[in-house]
Amino acid sequence: MSFYTSLSSLNSNNTNEIFARRSFMPGDKNGLWKIERGFVRTFTYLEDGTTVALGLWGPGDVVGKALSKLEPYQMECLTKVEATVLALEDSTQLTETLLAHIQQAQELMIIRSHKKVDTMLIKLLAWLSKKFGSEVEKGRLIDMRLTHEDLAEMLGSTRVTITRILGQFEQEGLIARLSLHRIVLREEEIWYYEI
Repeated sequence: MSFYTSLSSLNSNNTNEIFARRSFMPGDKNGLWKIERGFVRTFTYLEDGTTVALGLWGPGDVVGKALSKLEPYQMECLTKVEATVLALEDSTQLTETLLAHIQQAQELMIIRSHKKVDTMLIKLLAWLSKKFGSEVEKGRLIDMRLTHEDLAEMLGSTRVTITRILGQFEQEGLIARLSLHRIVLREEEIWYYEI
């Protein structure tokens, strides 16, 4: 039985809660949230107020303050989110959740290790399309409604720089920008950024 199957069996006693877009999920040190629908970003702040992105999570993922020692640890809903609260003491098989958090941290660390912001951004968009995207006629739709500020915070850049590079990517045909901050990544066109 998989971890998420075992969490689903725990959910029978728990109720789902709905959170509005851009609201914050409560961070109880002894509880976890299983995301049923929507997208959540986790982050912290440095002493100077700089936001540090810790992860992006979607349906089936588990988040919670219990998975981090960082203070503050924030869980912001990027969209309307439906989530089920899980008591930490009820979750006997945390291995898969911990591995998912470690793997995502490593993937984001590699993306942020590139020297140029345009390379970081195209790698981030490719990662988002693989993890959260859906196939559409002209590529993979990233339907997360990420703002330019959200992307800048993920990469340690500025909103102005991200706006400029997204415009460049659009002119080059790498992406198509849709309404509500949605992006279609034309994966067949990004191969040369991999070199």
